[in-house]
Amino acid sequence: MRVARSLSVAMISAVLPCALIAQPAVDFRKDVAPILESQCLVCHSVAKPAGNLSVATRAAVVAKTVVPGKPEASSLYTQSVAGKMPPGGPRLATAQLEILRRWIAEGANWTTPVELKLPAGISAQESVNRIRARIVAKSRALKAPAKALAYRVTIPNTTVAFDMVPIPAGEFTMGSTERPDEAPPHEVRVDAFWMQAHEVTWDEYRLFMFARMAGESGNPDDAVDGVSRPTRPYVEMSFGMGINGFPAISMTQHAANKYAEWLSAKTGEFYRLPTEAEWEYACRAGVSDAPKANPESAWSLENSKGKYQPVATRKPNAWGLYDMLGNVMEWTLDEYRPYTASAQANPWIRSSVPYPQVARGGSWNDPAASSTCTARIASDLSWKQQDPQLPKSIWYLTDAQWLGFRLVRPAKLPDREAMFRYWNNGVERDEQ
Repeated sequence: MRVARSLSVAMISAVLPCALIAQPAVDFRKDVAPILESQCLVCHSVAKPAGNLSVATRAAVVAKTVVPGKPEASSLYTQSVAGKMPPGGPRLATAQLEILRRWIAEGANWTTPVELKLPAGISAQESVNRIRARIVAKSRALKAPAKALAYRVTIPNTTVAFDMVPIPAGEFTMGSTERPDEAPPHEVRVDAFWMQAHEVTWDEYRLFMFARMAGESGNPDDAVDGVSRPTRPYVEMSFGMGINGFPAISMTQHAANKYAEWLSAKTGEFYRLPTEAEWEYACRAGVSDAPKANPESAWSLENSKGKYQPVATRKPNAWGLYDMLGNVMEWTLDEYRPYTASAQANPWIRSSVPYPQVARGGSWNDPAASSTCTARIASDLSWKQQDPQLPKSIWYLTDAQWLGFRLVRPAKLPDREAMFRYWNNGVERDEQ
């Protein structure tokens, strides 16, 4: 019997070691470009190249990060292997690292003359990854002061600014025996954070509300592509009470969370709603007996003239926070549930239902006597009863004209999973 002179590829593969079988060349457009677009361009684009490095063209990449034919001498590869790129984001998968290694080893061929661009749409999780990468990159460039200081933030590309006040770490007795839902009093410890000196104003919040309608595409370098913005409001949301310098009102907790994510993307600093414990701790400002609203420090039913008032026009508390009591009630991150007597550290009950969630502080529409540091308000579906939309909006509350929020910035930067949980709290969340 004669032996066939030729063998099929399958037969050769079965008898030869894998190392002797040539792999197909790496396809730049198919294999490499998606890695650069999804992992690198958010910080290294043409418009704002971090570290004066853009990865949008081969010339730029080869000039600074790649030595064709030598992966071990190419920082694009070695920094990715070390987990330093992308900063703050998830490490590249083993398969992605191998693609970069082979691409560089094969000469870093770049088959397309077109500059790379960020994908048109990104997931909520990927948005968080990119935002955190920017925050980490910025935090590494700053030197933290020996002692936490108050500071002012100007929202990029605007003249709108807000102040952040340092809140020291500490322990306190949370709750009271005055009302059933404030009991039992229990010991709580919270870590250090900064808190906005006053509630978020319309000047700040309207930048977020109307960004999409104003044509802001979400500059890739600001990492805001994946952050959803509110739909167009169906009524004038200040209800004629005032815009400039007045607190923003009538947003859902979901909307407040998304504003925090958007602001973090814009500024490169991490912001979120306060937990219920953080809010009460800041309101007490080191005082054991919980302060109550009075005409000098709070706008309440007795002195508000039936509407909210400009922020920071009453006296601040001992830690420099304005309007913690009165003016507008404020969202927290927590689901409304009974307290437990056990001591806790940094407690947070993440919302698993759309109602009830916790608001704090009382408002211009409440008697001063009921506006205390310990008083808890449970959100309710009736807060959007007159909403004309079907289904009802996840962004606006027609019947909560006394509800707003302020943000905190924890001293310790959370990981990306925690960021996602903070910004996508509750069931009224944005799933992209």
